[in-house]
Amino acid sequence: MNEAKRKEGLSRLFEIAGQKKGLLVLAGTLSAGSAVCMLVPYWAVYEVLKELLTHGGNPVSVDGVDMVRWGWIAFGGLIGGLVLLYAALMSSHVAAFRILYGLRIRLSEHIGRLPLGYLNNTSTGAIKKTMDQNIEKIEGFIAHTIPDLVNVTATVAVMLVIFFSLDVWLTVVCLAVVVFSLFLQFSNFMGKRAREFMGIYYDAQEKMSASAVQYVRGMPVVKIFGQSVRSFRRFNAEIQAYKTFALKCCDTYQNGMIAFTVLLNSMVTFILPMGILLMQANPQSLSLAVVWLFFIILGPGMASPVYKLTFLGGNTRDINEGVSRIDRILERRPLPELEQPQTPATYDVEFRHVSFAYENTEQGTRTEALRDVSFVAPQGEITALVGPSGSGKSTVANLIPRFWDVEQGEILIGGVDIRQIATTKLMDMVSFVFQETFLFYDTLYENIAVGSPDATKEKVIAAAKAAQCHDFVEQLPQGYATKIGDKGVYLSGGEAQRICVARAILKNAPILVLDEATAFADPENEHKMQMALQSLIKDKTVIVIAHRLSSVVSANQLVVMKEGRIVQCGRHEVLSVTEGVYKNMWEAYTSAYHWTLNKN
Repeated sequence: MNEAKRKEGLSRLFEIAGQKKGLLVLAGTLSAGSAVCMLVPYWAVYEVLKELLTHGGNPVSVDGVDMVRWGWIAFGGLIGGLVLLYAALMSSHVAAFRILYGLRIRLSEHIGRLPLGYLNNTSTGAIKKTMDQNIEKIEGFIAHTIPDLVNVTATVAVMLVIFFSLDVWLTVVCLAVVVFSLFLQFSNFMGKRAREFMGIYYDAQEKMSASAVQYVRGMPVVKIFGQSVRSFRRFNAEIQAYKTFALKCCDTYQNGMIAFTVLLNSMVTFILPMGILLMQANPQSLSLAVVWLFFIILGPGMASPVYKLTFLGGNTRDINEGVSRIDRILERRPLPELEQPQTPATYDVEFRHVSFAYENTEQGTRTEALRDVSFVAPQGEITALVGPSGSGKSTVANLIPRFWDVEQGEILIGGVDIRQIATTKLMDMVSFVFQETFLFYDTLYENIAVGSPDATKEKVIAAAKAAQCHDFVEQLPQGYATKIGDKGVYLSGGEAQRICVARAILKNAPILVLDEATAFADPENEHKMQMALQSLIKDKTVIVIAHRLSSVVSANQLVVMKEGRIVQCGRHEVLSVTEGVYKNMWEAYTSAYHWTLNKN
């Protein structure tokens, strides 16, 4: 989206709303009709007052039939207004839900095309709030604010037409009160300071939401060490910052809000003296007396639509801030795609002089992860990445499915640069088992089938058996129909990881990346999973990341990394007896078996 051409404020909100223009025009028309109908009872009151005052000296001459007729007209106007308002809201809600659906889909797809660097630099709480609360507020604008805005505008316009047709001076008084009160409200809430406050308000909410997510995730640690919420300093600081801002905001706005409220509710205070002056100039005019009484009754009624108008303005400003944050996500450029992508014929993976660094744009930091990395992972063989923590192993794995784009060098699959392969095709070619398992709040069957949604039940079960999942799944009361997580069962770390391995096996992609896939497996199941993976890797490119060196001693190639560089490369039999990083790691690993815990 071009920053120079992007609309802002109400124009941007109406641009979003305009996606369902027909329904919204219908909603606006019905809402305006409802406003006119709702004023019919007031006009009926005026006609009744005029009849009563005109024949006040002789009550017998009052036209009762005419008064009853006006009563029925008032009732009909009320019913018609309610029916039209209901129809208007139905139309606007249908439009709103369709727009929200499209916006959520668009936002989700866009985030899915963004590099993982964006997600690393943005808190989960902030993204959740944008996709949840900010989009929901757009629903409120489309479903309620637009019809209410039309309704209020029509109400005020029709009231002013009626007022001017009855008496100009009394109307001028009412209009002056309304205009001055709106001026006070606008200067109080719609200025530069108010926009700054709204930005701070959203920033404070997003930070508090992000800290809350982290606090909940860290609750076991908080409980174990006997700490309270105050021990989680960041969360507590965000809550305190939000409280301080809220109090400052109230203190800033309270005087202007009090003045606005008092002035708008004092309409009769200004109508009475003006009416007295007019009556003194023409004391015998019964029609003027009727008009004056009508203004006294209906004049304060202008306060209600004006109140609604100002609150709509405040809500619109709030919504606009949320929309701007949605636009910031949509403005993020996804990974570039070629118009004519290439498809590799083979699936060996090659790194050529790859350098990469993680950047945090918000904090302005840059962390170098890889420096001049070059190696080849041949098809049909196992390539294991080993090295100390923080050496860049997981970064290498994450660059293969193009979670990020490399800064220098290139990554090739079958001799084709991955940047020249369509993203969807690249995702089809790579199965990835992450170090941190993630299972959906769904059945075990669906959690495995996500690897290949079109797979038959027999294939899903076969994948589960290959990953050593079938036995423990069958022991559950509902078997594969058992739900995971909320209101379901919770799996152990090893069981959850085996479900993820089954997912990768079912996908049957030509490139398989395993990031600590057997980290939570006991020795027996680790052996079974390795046997299953051995049968799986035929003609596939397998890249394994492992800290447990015993799981990769049979790999065709070990790529040893340290501080983002490749320092050794070869088979276990050679590297384990050659002076270097791997030999030191192997000796430390084997000596750990003889380590014991004692009191001395």
